[in-house]
Amino acid sequence: MMGMSDPAYNFKIGVTRMIGKVAVMTKPGTLVFEEYEVPSPGPGAVLMEITRTNICGSELHIWKGLHPTKKSGVMGHEAIGRIQALGEGVKTDYAGAPVQVGDRIVAAYYLTCRKCRPCREGQFHLCENAYSFWSKEADEYPHFHGSFATHYYIHPDQYFYKVPDNVPDVAAASANCALSQVYFGLDKAGLRYGETLVIQGAGGLGLNACALAKEMGARVIVIDALESRLALARDFGADYTIGLNKVDSVEKRARAVQELTDGSGADVGLEVSGVPAAFHEGIHLVRAGGRYVSIGNISPGELTDFDPGLMTRKSIQIIPVIRYNPWYLYRSLKFLSNNINKYPFAEMLDAEFTLDQVGEALDRSAKRQVTRASIVVSD
Repeated sequence: MMGMSDPAYNFKIGVTRMIGKVAVMTKPGTLVFEEYEVPSPGPGAVLMEITRTNICGSELHIWKGLHPTKKSGVMGHEAIGRIQALGEGVKTDYAGAPVQVGDRIVAAYYLTCRKCRPCREGQFHLCENAYSFWSKEADEYPHFHGSFATHYYIHPDQYFYKVPDNVPDVAAASANCALSQVYFGLDKAGLRYGETLVIQGAGGLGLNACALAKEMGARVIVIDALESRLALARDFGADYTIGLNKVDSVEKRARAVQELTDGSGADVGLEVSGVPAAFHEGIHLVRAGGRYVSIGNISPGELTDFDPGLMTRKSIQIIPVIRYNPWYLYRSLKFLSNNINKYPFAEMLDAEFTLDQVGEALDRSAKRQVTRASIVVSD
């Protein structure tokens, strides 16, 4: 097998072709590497050379076999890279900024077809064809459907944006999932200045939500089991933190939140833990008439006890959020650019691996031995 960056020579047609490498999950928990010729982008498409890609919570759901549809194929979706080639007609990004080979970009990880019922209703985040490209197997052209690879093929129906010059790769790599997702969720909840937000989970989404909420003028309470994550949450603006191991019951945690909110509970709750039981707990943390945003639980069939009577009597608005409208990626990049020196975005990624170590990165992330693993593919 040729190395992932070694060009091979095609004697039949006398041209140099580049071979790229992709990490492919053959079944949950099992990963192999495959090599394919790097494609040229078609009209409206972009070929990106991956520089850095992260292990997101969604990857862990897939790795554990909990995703409802993706059971195999190319892994990875949260990434940054450089433009290697532009397809015919591509002269700007989706904000109208001119682009050229070598520019750093990030892309929304899903398609927006603009033709299905949700798209026609302006609900681009619910596009029925969102994963039709990402879910393809690696042997299907153009092969590079995911970001755990040397290259990434950006489909013509995928939004992408240039990365501001002052935003380093280590910060921008999380923009197209973690940051954009919670930005969209907090906007849907209508979080306002002076309100209190309680966040369940201090992983990548929770930490980004801390910074966003503080810039919106909210008070922030964060709940997590790991003290190292809670310490980082404080660096990202959390006003108060609650340790699951020290405050060890739903009743105690609800009481702790009430004590921090004049006895009423948080105005907004945000679940980004991915633990079904957190959803049950959430309505105990939120005040009467409050709003509760669920983002982390994405695996159908994972059940938990729930008290619908309490929800009704407290008149809590439940707001489930999947993906985000793609222009939130542009807003997220602007947010990073404006706050890059205010919050330790680089510290959110606490472990780096090479592309060949993707399997190890997934396993260590699943065991919560690292908060947020990042795969450095090229300089």
